[in-house]
Amino acid sequence: MNKTILNVVAALAALALVVPASAQVMVRKSAGSKIGVDLSGLQVSGAAAQTVRRTLELDLNRSGWMEVAPAGQGAFAVRGSIADAGGQVAFKCQVTDAAGQTYINAAYAQPAGQAVRLAHQVANDVVVKTTGKPTFFLGELVLVGAKGGTKELYLADSSCQVIQQLTNDRTVLKPRWSPDNRFIAYTSYLKRWPDVYTIERATGARVQASFFPGLNSGGAISPNGRSMALILSKDGVSPDLYVQDMATKRLTRLTNTPQATEGSPCWSPDGSRIVYVSNASGSPQLYLISSSGGAPQRLTTRGTQNAAPDWGKNGLIAYQTLSGGKFQIAVMDPATMQERVITPFDASYEDPSWAPDGRHLAAARSINYNYSVYLLDSMAALGDKPVALTSTGEWTAPAWSR
Repeated sequence: MNKTILNVVAALAALALVVPASAQVMVRKSAGSKIGVDLSGLQVSGAAAQTVRRTLELDLNRSGWMEVAPAGQGAFAVRGSIADAGGQVAFKCQVTDAAGQTYINAAYAQPAGQAVRLAHQVANDVVVKTTGKPTFFLGELVLVGAKGGTKELYLADSSCQVIQQLTNDRTVLKPRWSPDNRFIAYTSYLKRWPDVYTIERATGARVQASFFPGLNSGGAISPNGRSMALILSKDGVSPDLYVQDMATKRLTRLTNTPQATEGSPCWSPDGSRIVYVSNASGSPQLYLISSSGGAPQRLTTRGTQNAAPDWGKNGLIAYQTLSGGKFQIAVMDPATMQERVITPFDASYEDPSWAPDGRHLAAARSINYNYSVYLLDSMAALGDKPVALTSTGEWTAPAWSR
């Protein structure tokens, strides 16, 4: 490996360190401004049905809008049955309020192996149809899992109960979903050098999307699906920000910083701007630039290091900020420049990713360099603490489907 490539890989590594359940469910309004859900009357038959009940409880407790309440208390009733039969798990479900108004009257069924998915669908319908609020339950997560000295991509459901391996590349970096959830883009060292690949979610088909000389990373697909933001070092030692037309492969260079390293590009919801990380000021900070080029604008001024941005559909940018020797997750409104930290100071939290509901995030939580994935609630005023999604293994770089 020549000296130029070594410098590029070293710069990337340095930046990565900082960007490193006849059933009855009763529902009531509780003191925490949440709706209580009584699961005590559930009649459950079979192992898959038990999985449905357990996952339903997990989802409701994590929704931010509802919580499991003591028996007999509630403003809504969810009646029905959950049972295994002939390799299927079925949930007959009726949701009514105290006045007798019906919100849900439906029968759900899935193969027993899809019990978790069935529970997510029921939980989503309960929350959406009684509160009008969106959920993240039907979303998916891509994670980087470290096992046996390798780092691979894994696909998980929203509760991380069902996890499947996607790659066998030995070393991969932070994945990103396309806006339509059809593709997952990521950086891989499969062919020794860092190149960008895409995986089609439905088929598993993989394409090498960017393989210029030197560093290829980023791989952020634009909201309209036509362009990809890339970090490339093909025109010099220091990696710069480019936009590539995915059909023609034509490149547009957006930054030219010979003495700095760029990384972690992320598109605004309307595709007009890109937020990225640069150490042009001497430390990693967030910058904004038009997706067609122009002068960049420094976005962050607080914190000695700010990195790993994720620009949600809610218009807010989540990122990791270094404070008191620990990374915390902050949320900023780029229109007002107002920012707030949403994580407790009990560990380091890195690589935030907005969930589909626009309220929750996933992030990697680290204590003594042991990493797991946690669910965060950006509405911290309601008192929801971070919740562990993974309990065993080493997991980083979570990315929610959109």
